[in-house]
Amino acid sequence: MDVNEFRQAAKQAVDQIADYHESVSSRPVVSNVQPGYLRPLLPAEAPLDPEPFADIAADIESKIMPGITHWSSPGFMAFFPCSSSYPAAIAEMWSNAFNGAHFNWICSPAATELETVTLDWLAQALALPSCFLSGGETHGGGVIHGSASEAILTVMVAARDKYLAARTAHLPDGEEKEEETWRLRSRLVALGSAGAHSSTKKAAQVLGVRFATVPVDEEHGFALQGPALAHSLDELAAKGLEPFYLTTTLGTTDVCAVDDFAGIATALAPRAGTAAEVWVHVDAAYAGSALLLEENKPLTQPMAEFHSFNFNPHKWMLTTFDCSAVWVRSRAHLISALSIKPPYLRNQFSDGDLVTDYRDWQIPLGRRFRSLKLWVVLRSYGLRGLQAHIRKGVGLCESLETKLRQRPDLFTIYTPARFALLTVRLAGDDAEQVNRRTEALYEQINAAGQFYLTSTVINGKFAIRVCTGVATVQQEHIQKLFEVLVEGTEKLIGAERSAQSPGKDSMKMNGVKANGEARDSLETAGKASRNGVAR
Repeated sequence: MDVNEFRQAAKQAVDQIADYHESVSSRPVVSNVQPGYLRPLLPAEAPLDPEPFADIAADIESKIMPGITHWSSPGFMAFFPCSSSYPAAIAEMWSNAFNGAHFNWICSPAATELETVTLDWLAQALALPSCFLSGGETHGGGVIHGSASEAILTVMVAARDKYLAARTAHLPDGEEKEEETWRLRSRLVALGSAGAHSSTKKAAQVLGVRFATVPVDEEHGFALQGPALAHSLDELAAKGLEPFYLTTTLGTTDVCAVDDFAGIATALAPRAGTAAEVWVHVDAAYAGSALLLEENKPLTQPMAEFHSFNFNPHKWMLTTFDCSAVWVRSRAHLISALSIKPPYLRNQFSDGDLVTDYRDWQIPLGRRFRSLKLWVVLRSYGLRGLQAHIRKGVGLCESLETKLRQRPDLFTIYTPARFALLTVRLAGDDAEQVNRRTEALYEQINAAGQFYLTSTVINGKFAIRVCTGVATVQQEHIQKLFEVLVEGTEKLIGAERSAQSPGKDSMKMNGVKANGEARDSLETAGKASRNGVAR
C-alpha cells in the first residue's frame, strides 16, 4: 500500500467507523455467535499474495462484526464502561503514526514530557494530594499503564522491595541479610477487602506472596472499615506473618463501595514511618473519574497518608482503551524496584538523571504514546465537558433507582445508585425465592439481547448490577430498561402464582403442568443467556 492508497483506504475506514457509531444503537448489544464461529469463515492459512484492501474492509462487516459485543451501545449496562470518543480515536491515529517503543526520554522526548505534564493536570483535576504531583515535596508523580491490574502488580513489587529493605536495614550486607530477606519473603502478606478486585489476589500469586482478605459487611455498605483492618492485622501478627501491602478501593466492582479511607489511615498510623509500614494503594479504576465532580473531591483528603493511586480514564472518561493512570507519592520506590540499566539503554540524558525514563516505572520495557490521547481528550472536552458527561451517567442511575423504588412490590434496592451503578434484587417471601427470581430475571433479560447486564453474589445474595456510564445511554433507554424489568418480573411472579394456585384436582394438574412449563421456560432462557453472554 503506497501513500495514495493509504489516503483512500484510511478515509473509507473513517467513514466506516463513523457509520458504526451512528448505527451501534440498532445492533444487538451482545454477540450471539457460537464458540468457534470464525474459523470456518476464514482460510486455513494466511494468503501468499496481497489481497485488495477493499476485500479486507468488507470482511470487517461480514465476518468480524457479528462477533463483536458493542461496549458503546446504549444497551450495554454491564461491568463498567469502556469508553471511547472521536477526539480519542483521532489521537490514537496520531499515536500510531508516531509508532515507537518510547522507553527512554531520548526515544521521543514529547512522549515522556507530555505524560508528566498531562498526569499533573489530571491529578490536580481529581484533587489528589500534592504528594502525587511530579514536582511535589515527596518526589512523586504519575505514569500511564495499560490496566489497573498492571498498576496493582507494579506497585506491589515496589511495596515488597520497600518493606524488605526496611526490615533488613539493620543488618550488614552478606549472608545473614540474605537469609533474613528470604525468611521474610516467605511470610509476606498482601491484603485486600472481600470487595477488592481479584487483581490484587492475582498480583500476589504472580509475586509468590500470601493473600489475605479483610471481611466487609452489608451494614457498612460493603466498604472496608478501619477496625476490621486492625483486627486482621492483629490476627496476622499472631501467626508471625508480615503484612506489607493493602489495596483499598474507591468504587468496588460489585457495588461501587468506597472504603473508609480515614479509618484505614488511623488503623495503620502506628506502623507509619516504621520498618513495618504497610503500603496502601487506592484502586479507583472505574469510579476515579467521578472525582472530577466537586462533591466527590473530599474523598481524596485521607490519601495524603497513602502510597499510590490508580484510575482508568479508558473506563468512564472518554479515553479509548488502554489508558490507566497511576500516581505514587515517591517515585524512588518504583525506580529502586524496577530500574534496569544495561549498556544499550544508556545515554547522556538518562545517565545524568536529567530526565524521566518511564521504563523504570513499569514492568515492560516498551510503552505506547498513551498520553497523547489523554491530552487530546482533556483539551477537546475541557474539565467542564468531562464533568457534564460524568454527571449525566450519575443522574441516569439515580433516575432508574427512583423508578425501581416506586415498585416495592417487585423490587428491592440492594445498594443505591453511586457513581452511576446500582444493584437490585426482586421482592420475595424469603432469601431463596428472592435469589431464584432475581437470577431468572437476569438470565431472561440478557437472553433477549436488548440489554446486557451483569450480576454479583455477595454473602449468598444474588443481585443484578446496572451501570449507566456509557456515553450513548439516554433517559429513553433507562425508561425502556425499567419497563423490561417490570414486565419480566410480573411474568415471573405470575407464572409462579399460576403454578401454585389451589383448586380441584384438574386445576392442580394444570398447576403442575404450568409449573413445569414455567421452570422449562426459565431453564431455556438461562441456557440461552449462558451460551450468548459471558458473566
